[in-house]
Amino acid sequence: MIVAGFGFSTRAGQDSLRDALKQACEATGVSPDALATADDKAGTLQELATTLALPVVPVTAEALTQQKTITQSARAIQERATGSVAEASALAAAGPGARLLTPRLHAQDRLSTCALAQGATS
Repeated sequence: MIVAGFGFSTRAGQDSLRDALKQACEATGVSPDALATADDKAGTLQELATTLALPVVPVTAEALTQQKTITQSARAIQERATGSVAEASALAAAGPGARLLTPRLHAQDRLSTCALAQGATS
């Protein structure tokens, strides 16, 4: 399973989320089977998920902190205790042994990021 993990500002709109996903998909040449983010922000992904006919996987704060991320955002570390919410969400939702296909990539407006991870059994 391939999971698109998202990190985003409260100011990020649907266009920003779509653009971040587009950046990640173009970088890897793959499409996700599910979308994921921190559980308290998962509702924001529902519109995009409905459009793409994909499930949203909410990721707990504890699961976010247990993931090893490639990139390190000072803001994500301060607010979420992880280097990248997008990378950590993708890895956690893809399951044990998952690997990143791409580190977080920014939308053009820099309000959202997306990273893709592949589950170990995919």
